[in-house]
Amino acid sequence: MDRRRFLLGAGQAALLGGAGWYAWRGARPVPVMPEVVFPGMREGHALRDHAALPPAGGEQRCGIAILGSGVAGLSCAWALARAGRHDFVMLEGPEANGNAAGGDLAAPGDDNLQCPLGAHYLPLPSSESGHIRALLADVGLLQSGEHSGAPWYDEAALAHAPRERLLRNGRWENDLLPSHGVPPRELAQQRRFFALVDQLRHQRGRDGRRLFALPRTLSSQDAEWRALDRETFAAWLDRHGYDAPSLRVYLDYCCRDDYGAGTAMVSAWAGLHYFAGRDGRAANAGSDAVLTWPGGLSALMQRMRTAIDARLGHARWRMPGTAARLHERGDGVDVDCLRMDTPSPSLLRLRADQVVSAMPLHVLARIWPGLREAGYDPAAQATPHAAWLVSNFLMDGYPREQPGEPLAWDNVVHGGRGLGYVVSTHQLLRTARTARTVFSAYQALDRMDPMQARAWLLRASPEELRAEAAGDLLQAYGQDLWRHARRLVITVRGHAMAIPVPGALDPAGLVALRALDGRVRLAHADLSGYSVFEEAAWWGVRAAEALA
Repeated sequence: MDRRRFLLGAGQAALLGGAGWYAWRGARPVPVMPEVVFPGMREGHALRDHAALPPAGGEQRCGIAILGSGVAGLSCAWALARAGRHDFVMLEGPEANGNAAGGDLAAPGDDNLQCPLGAHYLPLPSSESGHIRALLADVGLLQSGEHSGAPWYDEAALAHAPRERLLRNGRWENDLLPSHGVPPRELAQQRRFFALVDQLRHQRGRDGRRLFALPRTLSSQDAEWRALDRETFAAWLDRHGYDAPSLRVYLDYCCRDDYGAGTAMVSAWAGLHYFAGRDGRAANAGSDAVLTWPGGLSALMQRMRTAIDARLGHARWRMPGTAARLHERGDGVDVDCLRMDTPSPSLLRLRADQVVSAMPLHVLARIWPGLREAGYDPAAQATPHAAWLVSNFLMDGYPREQPGEPLAWDNVVHGGRGLGYVVSTHQLLRTARTARTVFSAYQALDRMDPMQARAWLLRASPEELRAEAAGDLLQAYGQDLWRHARRLVITVRGHAMAIPVPGALDPAGLVALRALDGRVRLAHADLSGYSVFEEAAWWGVRAAEALA
């Protein structure tokens, strides 16, 4: 067994517990050896390479088959159950919860050490996001005022203070946008940009819709503003005289954090949408509040699963396996479901009346010819997808802090190659620090072309992946990081999210797929051209409403 296969196998077992590696060489700590996990890579590459499928070992009938258990798939199941449909099943896919997955690094005797393996927070629902408010109310997180302008949310889920800080010039500051020691000219540009954002947040187009809305399909169709999709955000900033370094670094960070690419790659429409699209409010928190949990969005996903179980009276609607082939027949759709988590691959045939594909489009293209027949050519029209690392450091105690603001939930290094790190135990309600914690570091590999980034991820050694994962933390703590880090689990997401490049707002192929109304319907954030919870949930709920 080669080293990569060994580490991959260790990584898959890591989330169930076990000891990490730790050593000392004299007085200098030696970094832990990372455990590397590639969710879905084996299944995805088998589909890409047209691997031979085993014969079907049986078949099962259902009314609706939901393919994929990420945010879109689970939102579809939730909406179907809420509407009274009981005849659906959901294929979990290679990873339950997809990009909203979570893990647990606790060893026997440890307290709660859950951590995110993907997305880790949800902003307050915007005015157009009624589907999110309904969902949060149904699972007990929105506690009153669902239809008011400022609902009351579960206090335990609102990110606790201190919420964020920025490491700049060797000192922690209390805001992600630099202001201390910034020249007056730059501060004036900052104020000018955010005054514009405030205006755009409320401005409406000629059709009466807000210019920027979530879900994005409810945004104004005003051609004057849709034209922002023709240029990059960086070009738009240049044209409008926004050249202050402090502002540009911040805007680049924001785009990388939400879209997986910086201002030089995302469209001006997407860049402004990031800031002007959200207008959520809460009765018990500021408008910039977010909902989060130690395990990230996996906690919300678990609440959704529990709610569906309760409505159906069972959990049999969840099925292991990945869709490997779709074949439309006269009265339905056959779905060949592949399981690769068994001693030998096995296949079950689902005979469904209708199918909702909540799979990424680049995966669906491998198994369903109807995608091309609908007018979408994945070779020519696919939106680029960013490659990410989500790296969880199990910390025994806390490393020494640089001066300034104390440890926060979100900790960002100014101009860092990564996107900072969150502290999973920050959300636990206790008066003293935990003995152990998990620092979850995020990297969008946007300094490379997405295809180059994926190629690098496949050939990179565990040590190279560790160096990438630890970059921001080493700037914050130096070698003291390795005096406290006991384990490191790196989750590699080669196709983490669609990047909203210029021209990705309403390309003809995606427009055609959004309108599909046959026996196969689509529900995935790829239909929006970028990946956030509200968009994925929107398409899942829309598919359910069409079938309910």
